[in-house]
Amino acid sequence: MSISDIGVIILAAGQGTRMKSALPKVMHPVAGRPMLHHVLATSQSLSPKRVVVVTSPAQDGVRATIGPAASAIQDPPLGTGHAVLAAAEAMGGFSGDVVILFAADPLVRTETIERMLDARRKPAGADGAPPAVVVLGFRPKDPAQYGRLIVNDVGVLEEIVEFKDASEAQRAIDLCNSGVMIVDGSILFDLLREVNNDNAKQEYYLTDIVAIARRRNLPSVVVEGEEEEVLGVNSRDELALVEGVMQKRLRQKAMEDGATLQDPSSVYFSYDTRLGSDVTVGPNVVFGPGVTVGDNVTINAFCHIEGATIADGAIIGPFARLRPGADISADAHIGNFVEVKNAVIGEGTKVNHLSYIGDAWLGPEANIGAGTITCNYDGFNKHLTIIGARAFIGSNSTLVPPITVEDGAFTGAGSVVTKDVPGDGFAVTRADQINRPEAAARYRKQKAAEKASGKVPKPDPKSVQRNRNKD
Repeated sequence: MSISDIGVIILAAGQGTRMKSALPKVMHPVAGRPMLHHVLATSQSLSPKRVVVVTSPAQDGVRATIGPAASAIQDPPLGTGHAVLAAAEAMGGFSGDVVILFAADPLVRTETIERMLDARRKPAGADGAPPAVVVLGFRPKDPAQYGRLIVNDVGVLEEIVEFKDASEAQRAIDLCNSGVMIVDGSILFDLLREVNNDNAKQEYYLTDIVAIARRRNLPSVVVEGEEEEVLGVNSRDELALVEGVMQKRLRQKAMEDGATLQDPSSVYFSYDTRLGSDVTVGPNVVFGPGVTVGDNVTINAFCHIEGATIADGAIIGPFARLRPGADISADAHIGNFVEVKNAVIGEGTKVNHLSYIGDAWLGPEANIGAGTITCNYDGFNKHLTIIGARAFIGSNSTLVPPITVEDGAFTGAGSVVTKDVPGDGFAVTRADQINRPEAAARYRKQKAAEKASGKVPKPDPKSVQRNRNKD
């Protein structure tokens, strides 16, 4: 396909009142990324010369996130045509192909836009001229309130009629308007300046440029896409629907790339999840943003992983949580009910049960016993725990950093370790065990008598608050 200069205008000024949210509609996430940023990423995949995001005056927070894209403000909101016209100054006389996208439509594929660009370069008019406007259409199961695309016998789009303005015959047409367009940039804003608001909504419709172009003998055409691709978000239930489609795509891509998903519908990905080959993912695994997984990794059921790197051959879970900064080396094991945060787990190291490893560096082939905790936070600052190669940390050990357990060292089960342990040393901090014969029998007898007497008050946590209120 021959590519000319491409510009993109993204309409993001919608108020999103049906979302009932303080967060702007276009910033609601799908697969861990705001909808607007999905559309920006699609735009960047086209290698555009210019990208402009049209926002409302109150969307300072939105404008702060759009990176290198320029912004324009629509004020007041007077319809989609008025919104695109608001981008005229920021487009700066751009005369290439202008792709018009909606920030709340995050499912439109790059491949579909490329098909539209291809159509922009093919003859459409009687004189062999390319179309001035290319519209993305679709055929939904329920056309409902969508605008209808009126196409003549030779396949030229004559006009787009909004549902409220359509006749019964036009409403019977099943070819509908998605809103996505590509327009010849040299005439786009001239066309828009001819649009009026003589319609049921008294808005300036972007769709009217098709009829205006036809009056100028400039043809328009339709490229059809899939219904799910043009799903837009105006409410929470539509957000959930779009999330479902995105997850289906991400699951399919993971499996095509060589991962096994044992129960695909229960696995949730982020937009940037990267899985290597021969990765096996069990049921009910959730990947937050920023996860990279190597080859031959097994991730068992009910794991939650975010901001983590997992190297080749590691085994994770079940019921493990890897938080941001978790760096799991090759062939390491992170077992059930283990949480890792901002920690390097060395090659072949095992943390198999009921442990918290935070702000730590663990060397290769270490073994961390069940119930081990690195006490990384003292209430004011975070501190580092270092555990050397082949060290063995006994079950229920509490490591109070800053501390280093050197290579080959051991800690005894139940120890609270507050000092460095030398290489091949053995640290034990338990008190000596004392056995008192028959003491348990005496204790049971004493407590049974107290209970029978009724003199032991029942705990009343609410009384604490009542007493504090009196103070």
